Amino acid sequence: MTRPIDIEAVWRTESRRVLATLIRLLRDFDRAEEALNDAFLAAAEQWPRDGMPANPRAWLVSAGRFKAIDRLRRKARFDVVAAELALEEEAQMPPEAESIADDQLRLIFVCCHPQVPADARIAMTLRETCGLMTEEIAAAFLAKPTAIAQRIVRAKNRIRELELPYEVPEPKDLAERLDAVLRTIYLIFNEGYAASYGDTLLRADLCAEAIRLGRLLIALLPDPDAEVEGLLALMLLQHSRRDARTDAAGDLVLIADQDRRLWDRAEIAEGVALVNQLMARPELTAYGIEAAIAAQHAIAASPDATNWGEIVRLYDLLLRADASPIVMLNRAVAIAMRDGPEAGLNEIETIRQRGALTEFRYLHAARADLLRRLGRTEEARAAYVAALELTHQAAEQRFLEGRVRELSAQSSP
Repeated sequence: MTRPIDIEAVWRTESRRVLATLIRLLRDFDRAEEALNDAFLAAAEQWPRDGMPANPRAWLVSAGRFKAIDRLRRKARFDVVAAELALEEEAQMPPEAESIADDQLRLIFVCCHPQVPADARIAMTLRETCGLMTEEIAAAFLAKPTAIAQRIVRAKNRIRELELPYEVPEPKDLAERLDAVLRTIYLIFNEGYAASYGDTLLRADLCAEAIRLGRLLIALLPDPDAEVEGLLALMLLQHSRRDARTDAAGDLVLIADQDRRLWDRAEIAEGVALVNQLMARPELTAYGIEAAIAAQHAIAASPDATNWGEIVRLYDLLLRADASPIVMLNRAVAIAMRDGPEAGLNEIETIRQRGALTEFRYLHAARADLLRRLGRTEEARAAYVAALELTHQAAEQRFLEGRVRELSAQSSP
């Protein structure tokens, strides 16, 4: 019996890599997206009949490029320029048997080119390399979807107009693009770690892809880079908890309630080893400090054994490198764990008085939890409702709804 072909599963695992290669071959984002869709339509028609090829990615790239050539040839009947371009593209495209290089890393670097508008680099990279919806990217940036869509269009136009090379820059040119690339890889990871939308809290494929790209960057750089190694350590330590972060029903499990036997000890060991190397250096980087914070959670045998004093100290260091409201919020939660909920709540109120993170669901959720622990039931319930109104992720919604029901029951006569 022929094994059923799961085209959707192939789309999830291969579509962004296939798209990255098609963008390199076709030198046009829109044309590559058309070719990608054509290739998967062809796969949906042929694979159930003929069977899945041994190398689905190479098959899809080959199908997509031939579909693109066919489109150009049809257009060539009316457009001489298109006819010439079709011949040029066919000459440039490698034979199917030729191996496909790591085009996703090339794509990230071209999207983060210094001549691409700064506010659009990361948004476009997330859209093209991960296939994230505009709404998901907007949630990551705390921005409106329409604004993100406009940024992406501007960035694509800029790349097309300047004919920017689709390549990883030479080592001497890496520095000016590295920060944006690292931010992009971390945003990819974060969307996998806690999805902004949908029924599933975790997208392990995105986390694994971000970790893979981090390893590729380390291999690419001529000298060890503390920021890259810090980011890799941070992702490994966060990802190590994946199997314990949801229960059998897919519901959210807070870190204090997780079964630590499910944590990936190999990833923890690798992440902690990287952190130890980074902490021995004279200068600490932001990613390195965040990794050190994650390591404190990873090495604690139980929630009560967590060294919250050290975590607060590390957040104090991180604030010097990154005095963002989100870092301040995370530090406030750590202070609450060290000094009690009242102390943490005071820190959060300071953030709120500055008008920061008003649309950030985690601020309202953190505030709600501290109010709940202080017995301020009505205020806590209102804060949970505020967080729920800003949440588009099903597992988080179920968790927050449970808290609201629990507090409503407590306040009922």
